[in-house]
Amino acid sequence: MKPFFATCPKGLEYLLRDELIALGGSEVHEALAGVRFSGTLETAYRACLWSRLASRILLPIAEFEAASDDALYAGVQTIDWSQHLAPHATLAVDANTAQSKMAHSQFLAQRVKDAVVDQFRQRGQDRPGVDTEEPDVRINLRLRRDRATVSIDLAGAPLHRRGWREQQGEAPLKENLAAAMLLRAGWPAIYEQGGALLDPMCGSGTLLIEGALMVADVAPGLRRSYYGFLGWKQHDIALWRGLLEDARQRAEAGLPALRACFFGSDADPRMVQTAKRNAQEAGVAGFFTLDRHDALHVAPPPGVARGLVITNPPYGERLGERESMPKLYRMLGEMLRERFIGWRAAILAGDAELGRATTLRPEKKYALYNGALETVLLVCELHPRDDTPREKPPLSPGAQMLKNRLEKNVHHLRRRLEREGIRAWRAYDQDLPEYAAAVDVYADTTGAAHLHIQEYRAPASVPADVARTRVREIARVAGEVFDAPRVRIALKTRERGKGGSKYGQFDQRGEFIEVEEGGLKFLVNLYDYLDTGLFLDHRLVRAKLRELAAGRRFLNLFAYTATASVYAAAGGARDTTSVDLSGTYLEWASRNLALNGFSGAKHRLVQSDAGSFLRQSHDRYGLIYVDPPTFSNSKRADDFDVQRDHVKLLLACAERLTADGIIVFSNNFRRFELDRAALEERFNIENWGAGSIPFDFSRRANIHDCWLLRSKTAEGQVNPWENAHIKK
Repeated sequence: MKPFFATCPKGLEYLLRDELIALGGSEVHEALAGVRFSGTLETAYRACLWSRLASRILLPIAEFEAASDDALYAGVQTIDWSQHLAPHATLAVDANTAQSKMAHSQFLAQRVKDAVVDQFRQRGQDRPGVDTEEPDVRINLRLRRDRATVSIDLAGAPLHRRGWREQQGEAPLKENLAAAMLLRAGWPAIYEQGGALLDPMCGSGTLLIEGALMVADVAPGLRRSYYGFLGWKQHDIALWRGLLEDARQRAEAGLPALRACFFGSDADPRMVQTAKRNAQEAGVAGFFTLDRHDALHVAPPPGVARGLVITNPPYGERLGERESMPKLYRMLGEMLRERFIGWRAAILAGDAELGRATTLRPEKKYALYNGALETVLLVCELHPRDDTPREKPPLSPGAQMLKNRLEKNVHHLRRRLEREGIRAWRAYDQDLPEYAAAVDVYADTTGAAHLHIQEYRAPASVPADVARTRVREIARVAGEVFDAPRVRIALKTRERGKGGSKYGQFDQRGEFIEVEEGGLKFLVNLYDYLDTGLFLDHRLVRAKLRELAAGRRFLNLFAYTATASVYAAAGGARDTTSVDLSGTYLEWASRNLALNGFSGAKHRLVQSDAGSFLRQSHDRYGLIYVDPPTFSNSKRADDFDVQRDHVKLLLACAERLTADGIIVFSNNFRRFELDRAALEERFNIENWGAGSIPFDFSRRANIHDCWLLRSKTAEGQVNPWENAHIKK
């Protein structure tokens, strides 16, 4: 019996352990990214030929301390390489290292190669050559904590290379990871029960081909022409030929019995053609139906009642793609629930957030690594929806009080809301201390109410379970009062963690609704961020900007989603400039402007922090809106504290202001105090805080402050930002 080590991607260790036991391995124990096992040479050959999960099969031949390159060289030279390698043969060396004094793997591989070839020279023999692609013998060095393990790589090349792949997509799924997905999803049992396999984003066909070969009893390595042991001096040719012949006979029996139950589609016609060629090369094309379809338009094949839908959607790793991924995953989940009742689904999501975006309820979740990227495999049964109305338990006395208060608020505000055409407003703001939350209503263009419920920090005297119950009651009561089903309620709760209370995990839906305010249209996202994209308490501030903007050039600092710029443009501003450090918010801002017909060179979007923009700009503006965060410590900008730095910020704005210009300055820091003494020499200051609070925010009249600052002087003052940054 010999010791072996089978490597595999992280997350596959337990599956590989069970597979190696089935292949005859003994003393099988999982390790990090691999499995140790014992067996004969036949066991190792069988693993190379039949393992669907392993990456390589290593035969350790020496282990020794190697704290220096000289010690490594000496240790390798103690091995009798004539037992493994002929003088005229070729070799290659792979090396990896961790937690050792020597950290350069390429140098380590070079030292191992030198030690081997020098041994042949010292014996007066020809020096073996080097072939990095298909050497006669591939040597593997593993250096951990200055201890070296030298092995013969019996696979020679990664075992996921099955030999059938003619072409692949830009982000191919490795075959051993595909096999793991299929096994975790229970595909062999589904096939035995008459089920089909369907991949709505099949790419080059990896999942379908692996699934077909798996149930047809075709050895995954049968089509490979190269293994690392074929040029190894201890290779047993007769043993290997016998294993190959047995595998051929099993394939010849299994393939004809395969059912034509494999269905794939892809939106890219090139990928469909690639999948067809790969299926032909693998010998399973006759059992496949491959079409060009968008994934969201896929339906069960006619006459197929059940099976496994399995897919590897994109992860959005490329720049600019991530924002669109949650919406794709959500639509994929909805499509599966609507059309594939009775099927099982397995989705390899790019991360946990994308997995949640599907809104599926998986029975199992598995962490799998696609290369270096940790992904999550969701496996769930697609049950029919139970539309039978469930009898709700009666409201608690407190929840009934809450419902009465909400209904009273709606009755009190309804006429004014209708008269002023307000479709996004605050309905409840901790009116009852026991129910500490704010409830905002957003009516979409159809009039349907969407609710945004944001929990406030509960007093320390309130137990966490009681607070959670009350939050659930708020969501239930608000849904009943506004006839909003749970799918239209965004509930943002606080979690206690390090540093105190904080908001918990947000959804990743990528879902926007269109709402109207002041005759203008805005995109709102209730689920993915702490804020929604439209600050409701600034409704009157935006109206004031529209009133002041006529004929003026408008600058919007800390622009967020540029709702203020839309108002200024609607008020007749000559042009608008919106400045924000976030590319996500500027994209959102662009959509808001375009939604209202404001686009082109007259409406600039600038990705910059406010300080840098003011230092570098030479333009002047008749109206500047400044609504900074309370505090910011972005890595891409200077630290900012609104109390500490507001004077410097406003004086810098004054240098960009026309002689008759106005600055509208607001912020939401409850303890903020304007430094009038430092500003009055330059500005006439009007405190407009009370007048800027909408009627539906009357319970929280200090939610923000607002001032109008009019320039006292003409142009020409020194810009205080020219040679000074905001203090760190």
